[in-house]
Amino acid sequence: MSVHKIRAHHAMCLYFFQGRGYSGEFVENMRRMKAVLEENPEIHLTDSPDDICAACPNRLTENCAEKASRYDREVLRRCGLSVGERLPYREFSRKVIETILRRGVRAEICGDCQWSSLCRWEETP
Repeated sequence: MSVHKIRAHHAMCLYFFQGRGYSGEFVENMRRMKAVLEENPEIHLTDSPDDICAACPNRLTENCAEKASRYDREVLRRCGLSVGERLPYREFSRKVIETILRRGVRAEICGDCQWSSLCRWEETP
């Protein structure tokens, strides 16, 4: 079984993913990764390019690196986790939902993201 390298902030991106992204290749990779992660594999948390970033046309830009790393560090801090930790994806996703999304603090972390307007939390029964 393979371990997937995942940026911490990508748990939020995956939660709100609607089939839009930086390029067609990126969207297809995001869709594929979402399906893979829904099977609950073990993940390796990172604050650097991951399996999702592999198809991003912006992955090598300095602006992306700075913003994304800032988002990752804040997600990890709020979830009480660290770079390099390994855990099942659903456990990590649950932590993000409970400590960030349900508390309504997502915009404090990544409100300056160009996709932020797509990320509207609504509690589901």
